[in-house]
Amino acid sequence: MLIELHLLQNFAPSCLNRDDTNSPKDCEFGGVRRARISSQCIKRAIRTYFKDLLLLLPENLAKRTVLLVDLIKEGLTQAGKDPAMARQMAEAVAKGWSLGLKKEKTEHLLFLGTQEVASLIRSCEAHWDTLSQMDFSQPEEGAEAEGGQSRKDRKKAGKAAMPVEFNKTVEEVLDGGKAVDIALFGRMLANLPKKNIDAACQVAHAISTNKISMEFDYYTAVDDLQPPDKTGAEYLGTAQFNSACFYRYANIHFGQLTQNLGNDVVLARKSVEAFLRAAVAAIPTGKQNSMAAHNPPSLVFAVVRDQGLWSLANAFVNPLRPDGKKGLVEKSITALEEYWTRLAAAYGEAGIQAKPVLVVDGELGKLKESQVPSLEALIQTVMAALPGDQP
Repeated sequence: MLIELHLLQNFAPSCLNRDDTNSPKDCEFGGVRRARISSQCIKRAIRTYFKDLLLLLPENLAKRTVLLVDLIKEGLTQAGKDPAMARQMAEAVAKGWSLGLKKEKTEHLLFLGTQEVASLIRSCEAHWDTLSQMDFSQPEEGAEAEGGQSRKDRKKAGKAAMPVEFNKTVEEVLDGGKAVDIALFGRMLANLPKKNIDAACQVAHAISTNKISMEFDYYTAVDDLQPPDKTGAEYLGTAQFNSACFYRYANIHFGQLTQNLGNDVVLARKSVEAFLRAAVAAIPTGKQNSMAAHNPPSLVFAVVRDQGLWSLANAFVNPLRPDGKKGLVEKSITALEEYWTRLAAAYGEAGIQAKPVLVVDGELGKLKESQVPSLEALIQTVMAALPGDQP
């Protein structure tokens, strides 16, 4: 079972997602320059919304961090263990995974579920007597090793020095820990490829339905305490921004999601509902204190189907322009609906279980029979089409 989500969202002047030059991200599509919000930025906003709005329990969420040692040390210390030895135990876990350490940080960001971290701490406690007798002293990553030992060799040596049973236990806890964000967005562990988790969710880069031109905000800052005889600003600067109507697309493979969550259908259903709410409501935070572009979607279109996936981005391959009859948002809604209708006529709608549409601006034509009055009604329609009972 597949769930697709199509959104049209018109943002006021903003710079929600910046590149390395501090400019709004963009791309070329249909031969013209479009505004863009990266999929990574959108996923980060969704994950943050999960946590901030308490859509999911803390134990069903994950942390992305290089501070694994600190997390384990803190947990062991809270359990009454000696802080210095707790730190050594935490480093033992990293060595058991062949993770490089530099100044107490892992060399790569790790995406770990809350339950996985808790299990790691319990593993350290269970093997405390054995591990506390070991000599953990080794040069940190980046330090000069004796005899010209390579970083790779040091990783192997660190893992080989750990008790086999401990290493086995440590690897066994890496099952995703029923963390919904890991189940949705996947995880790659370069040093432990068998513990990688395939993402159940695909998120496209959001692109504008219209051609955009980058604009510059020239701003100044005046010193409140400057002498009366002094005029002018103390600071001058420029910031780039744009305004665009974005087409956003994402999909979830419900079977893969359920598998990633240990075949917990109830949690998988809760995850879909949380994702729908967060995807609609979450907005990237870039420059929001300066521009406050808090504009909810004008259209939300969900599709539940047995097979096949349709991005509707090509509805906007020819950039749209407002005219005297219709604005940009209304034209975008019409273009999306017409393109869907053409795809349905060409390829059929076999296997589609539900296709609720919520429209805030504009009117629907051939999708009118699928229109729902609210986001709650749209979510209920999607959930009713999925396997399993209501959570």
